[in-house]
Amino acid sequence: MLELKGLSFSVVEKNENGEEKRRDIIDAMDFTFEAGKFYAITGPNGSGKTTLSRLIMGINQPTAGRIFFEGKDITGMTITERATAGISYSFQQPARFKGVTFRDLLSVAAKTEKEEKLLEIVRRVGICPLSFLDKPVDSTLSGGEIKKIELATTIARNPKLAIYDEPDTGIDLWTIMPMVNLLKKEQIEHKTTTIVVSHNRSFLDVADDILIVDHGKLRYHGNLKNALPMLNDFRICSFNPCPEGEQDAQCFR
Repeated sequence: MLELKGLSFSVVEKNENGEEKRRDIIDAMDFTFEAGKFYAITGPNGSGKTTLSRLIMGINQPTAGRIFFEGKDITGMTITERATAGISYSFQQPARFKGVTFRDLLSVAAKTEKEEKLLEIVRRVGICPLSFLDKPVDSTLSGGEIKKIELATTIARNPKLAIYDEPDTGIDLWTIMPMVNLLKKEQIEHKTTTIVVSHNRSFLDVADDILIVDHGKLRYHGNLKNALPMLNDFRICSFNPCPEGEQDAQCFR
């Protein structure tokens, strides 16, 4: 469905002496995502997880390697071309637009202004009350509200492949499980190939396949049970109470 072949991404950085050095963020990665499965990508902070998702969407261009989607080489495609092909991306920090309502964004995503269709999507995502459609997408929205809008506009496209970059960022604990259940339901009922980048245990629990990325390399893929020893070695996860000041005991860190 989605195949990565030797995918690499590097940047050139300068040290304090002005000397240039290349840093590999994604290093010759090979992997095939199968159609209709739920994938969770995790790993230490700075390991390359988000960069990998951005390369798939076309936000960044690889420095080497190829990306194939449904057998077609999409490496040189733009974001718009990939979206047209059926790939959608949900940002960690959704954009806010002064003077634009949720209805406006949803109409563009769903390619329709029909009230019945918009309400169908709103119900599908579990947004209530329906008057939420007319809320402005600006700074007055809470983190949870803007996330619901982002999820709704992503789902409205009925993508073949949906990528969610740390969708639990900025939302409360009571919103996480409904979000997990929603994405899993979409994957099952609409056969959406789903990729979630997250440190949160809840997403890993429902994943068909977990990918652990570290220093730009794919270190593991498989089920959660077999991943746990490596996650503990990386000091990513803990099943003990979080240290004082941390709120979510389910977060990998």
